Amino acid sequence: MESSLIPLPPRQIEFGDAAQFVGTTPEAIGGYHENGLLPEPERGSDGHRRYGYEDMIRLLWIHKMVDAGIAMDDIREVLADAAPAGVDSGRETAVVRRMRTLEGRMGLLSDLVAGRLKGLPEGSLRQTDLDNLLVMERFFGPLGAAVNAGRYIVLATHPGLREESDRVEAAEDALDDTVAADDPRVAQAAAERHAFELKLDAAINNSGQAQSDNALFDSWDALHPAGAEIADGAGGQDAGSGEKCVSLIEAIGMMPYDYSPARLRCMELTGQLAANELPAS
Repeated sequence: MESSLIPLPPRQIEFGDAAQFVGTTPEAIGGYHENGLLPEPERGSDGHRRYGYEDMIRLLWIHKMVDAGIAMDDIREVLADAAPAGVDSGRETAVVRRMRTLEGRMGLLSDLVAGRLKGLPEGSLRQTDLDNLLVMERFFGPLGAAVNAGRYIVLATHPGLREESDRVEAAEDALDDTVAADDPRVAQAAAERHAFELKLDAAINNSGQAQSDNALFDSWDALHPAGAEIADGAGGQDAGSGEKCVSLIEAIGMMPYDYSPARLRCMELTGQLAANELPAS
């Protein structure tokens, strides 16, 4: 595989990198373990904790809830896929109230993202959709995640596309470590992903979301007259959270994805197919 300016995602990361990606401290993560919010992950041969993708998704949600002032007992309810029910009025937060009216964890996403998703048919969003948007918020900030939410709006409202998405993802998931990078199934999965993305882009364009995106940019500019940008790691803050942002390239290098060499090759081929679609300059 040819080298890239974008670092390949690791399959697991160490304790300190997990804390840096999330925007918290190793001590805080240790507290999550002690309070039973975060199961103990695997440890490497050096005895240090190693965090995979699922560990990081759970950690990101925990950090969101802690940052919102949600108590540990209520966090356990949310992690059990229930909005907190028995919150004392003295410590009820705006985020908790929003979680009652939205689909649970959707209320933990930024106002910009949650507002765009509000009104979708109940149950049409999957937890994996919200997980992906949570990561997008950390990569690109609220504005970038809100624009990316258009993808999940279309999937939530177009059952046929959702079914096709599931088939494509299943083919990609099958590209595990038992599949060679030059196996014909790799190129086939890349072609199927590329064809699906073209259909999805067309559906997004036909849905009129370009106007919604323009409205998002206008509202963002109105709230950030100094020209605040999507988090780009220039020592900036993740708007709405006060977290120091890492750069996009740093973040990609910190967020673990358990991709096999065959899966990475599939992603590379998909990118090449997409590049071939671009008009010559």
